[in-house]
Amino acid sequence: MKIEILGSGCAKCKEVEKHVGEALARTGVHADVVHICDIKEISRRGVFFTPALAIDGQVKISGRVPSVEEIVILLG
Repeated sequence: MKIEILGSGCAKCKEVEKHVGEALARTGVHADVVHICDIKEISRRGVFFTPALAIDGQVKISGRVPSVEEIVILLG
C-alpha cells in the first residue's frame, strides 16, 4: 500500500502525517508513506485544497486534516 500526503509541508500536512502514522500503528497495516510537496504534481492530481491524502494513487481526502479514526476506516 502507498499513502501519499499532498501539501506544502505546513503544520496541517505534518498533522496528517502524524495521524497516518498513528492509524498504521493501530491497524498493523504496512505502507510506504510519501509526502508530495511539488505544487505541479499536486494540481496534476486534481487537488486544489491541501492537505490531501491519497491511498494507492486515489485521493481520498482534500482540504482538511482527517482524524486518526477516519484514516483507520480508509485503511480497512
